[in-house]
This record gives sequence, structure tokens and C-alpha cells, in this order.
Amino acid sequence: MAIGLVGKVDFTVRHLSSSTTTFPSTFTAYSRNQPCIGSASHQCSAYSASTASEKTWTMHATFPEYVVALATIVGSVLFSIFGGVGIACLPLGLIFSFIRRPKAVITRSQYIKEATELGKKAKELREAADALHQEERSGSKGRKWRKNVKAVEKELLLLEDDVKALEEVYPQGEKAETSWALTVIGYLAKLVLGVLGLIVSVAWVTHIVIYLLIDPPLSAFLNEVFIKLDNLWGLLGTAAFAFFCFYLLVATIAGAMMLGLRLVFITIHPMKWGATLMNSFLFNVGLILLCSISVIQFCATAFGYYAQATAAQEIFGHTLQSLRGIKYLYKYNVFQIAFVAFAGLTFVYYIAFGWRRRKPSGRFQLSS
Repeated sequence: MAIGLVGKVDFTVRHLSSSTTTFPSTFTAYSRNQPCIGSASHQCSAYSASTASEKTWTMHATFPEYVVALATIVGSVLFSIFGGVGIACLPLGLIFSFIRRPKAVITRSQYIKEATELGKKAKELREAADALHQEERSGSKGRKWRKNVKAVEKELLLLEDDVKALEEVYPQGEKAETSWALTVIGYLAKLVLGVLGLIVSVAWVTHIVIYLLIDPPLSAFLNEVFIKLDNLWGLLGTAAFAFFCFYLLVATIAGAMMLGLRLVFITIHPMKWGATLMNSFLFNVGLILLCSISVIQFCATAFGYYAQATAAQEIFGHTLQSLRGIKYLYKYNVFQIAFVAFAGLTFVYYIAFGWRRRKPSGRFQLSS
């Protein structure tokens, strides 16, 4: 029953009719003020037709289109959350990382003090992990056990970040000066990339508001930019279009990782060079694949003027948005509004708290 409901596509058409006249010998009777047949007609049938002329043309969607529609709905929910958070946290995270950067190297005594505190924290986490292993062997793997496991994983990630930060402010070895110079250059690169990313993010949000959320659109904005770039060089507009789509996907991944580190009930391990577990790779790949369909649909809608008459526009811009049962989610821009809302909340969060350094969490204890 559900398949029959959602698998049908409803298109709204108009049943039009008009009077006829003999073929004129000259066309002087027609002008801008008199474009249609009839002495009193100043508008053609498509404009003057009543609402009663609207008809619904129903057809069955193909099975691949139906599967893509279901995957897009699930992916769009995740994309609205992760993409909205990521479009703001990706550039702002880089900028505030530069603001919170270490200004100078620390002394050896400070390093020993900090390293001792991290060693105590590591010992506490090891004791907590051993206690959880004992509970696992005894078979008491309840809700409290899973909560404690996720809490230990989160604390372990934060401990790894603290160790990396300590190594940055106290480089060791024969190339200590070179390491510090590379650290400074790395933070400068983050600032440059963050500023460029912020420009792209603002352009994305502005385009969504003025082209998708306002009816009629105030401007085609990025669509016109791509067309003008195509006029300069054939592939320049296509390259810019691909860049904005790729940036949106990267922002979605950044949002997923950001929320995974902030929320205990979501376990998402960030991709780290040489330190990512296989299950984390599989989870992130699945997340990317699920959200990529929604990114394609979102871009096909946002750049509908530029991507008109393409296969993506036909599937995601016409058929998907006319499927019975789910078309109202796209008709009322539910996902676009959620995307902008999460982006705004994340922006406010970073402005209020993003510049602060993370305080030590203190002694870690398992919940009883």
C-alpha cells in the first residue's frame, strides 16, 4: 500500500482551449498589446485560464527512481543536520583554531607538569577500560555499560587531542625549530582556508535564502555566476559548479564529525592519519554514500537554472519533488529551512563559545 502511494508521481497540468480564426494574410493585427486571438484578448490562454482548468496527470515512477527517493529522504534528514552544522563549523573551526593557536613554545618544566597530568588521565582511562572489560566478561552489558564505553571513547579522543597539542607547544628532537616553523605555517594556512571557506559558506547560505526560500526568487545568484564563467571559458562554470557541490559534501562530513565529538550518544570517530579504526572507516563511508545522494538532490534544486535539461534535474528536480506522499517536504522547503536553521545555530554557537579554549575535564569516573 505504501509502495503504491509513494511510487506514483503527480504532475499538475492545465487543460487549455481557445477559439480559432482563419490564417491571416498579414500579421499587422497582432502586437505586444494584442498577442492573442480575439479582439478583447490581451493575454493568451495559459495566463487567462481559470483554476478549474488545472488537472493532475498521474504516472508510476520507475523502481530505481523510487529507491533513490527513499534513500534521499533518509539522507536529507541527516544532510539537513550535518550539512547545516558543517557549513558553519568547517570554516569557523579553522579560523578559531588559528585564534586559539599556541603563541610560543613552553619551557621544559611546564612540559613535565602537563605531561604528568596527561599521564594521570591516561591511567584513569586505562583503569576505567579494564573495569568495563571485566563487566563485559561477566556478561553485564546493559545500557549503563554502553554509556560508559562511549564516555571512555570520548575522553580518549580528547586525551589524544591534548597530547597532540602538548607536542606542538614543546617540539623535541634535532628538528625542533623546523617542527615549530611548520606548526606556525600550518595555522596560517588554516586561517587562509577558513576565510576562503567562510566566503563560500556565506555564498551558499545566501543563495539558498534568495533563490530557494523566497518565492519568487530575488535572483538566480550562483546560477548566473556559473553561466558567466562558462561564457569566459567552457569548463570554468562547470568547475565552479563541481567545487560548490564538493564543498557541500565536505561540510557535511565535517558536521558529522563535529557532532560525533560533542554528543555522547553518537559515536563517530574522526578520520585521522594512521589512527582510524576499520569500523570508523566503514561508518564514514556509509555516511558519505547516504548523504551524497541528498547532496546531489540539493545541488540539482539549488542550481536548477544552471542544471536545467540534465538527467540529474529530471530525476531530482521534477520526478522526486512530485512523488505522492513526500512532495510536500520539497514543496514547502522543509530540508532547506532546516539546513539554514542549523547553520545559523552553529554560527551563533561558534561566535559565543568557539574562541574559548577547552578546559580540562578533571578526574574521569564511570557512571554508577
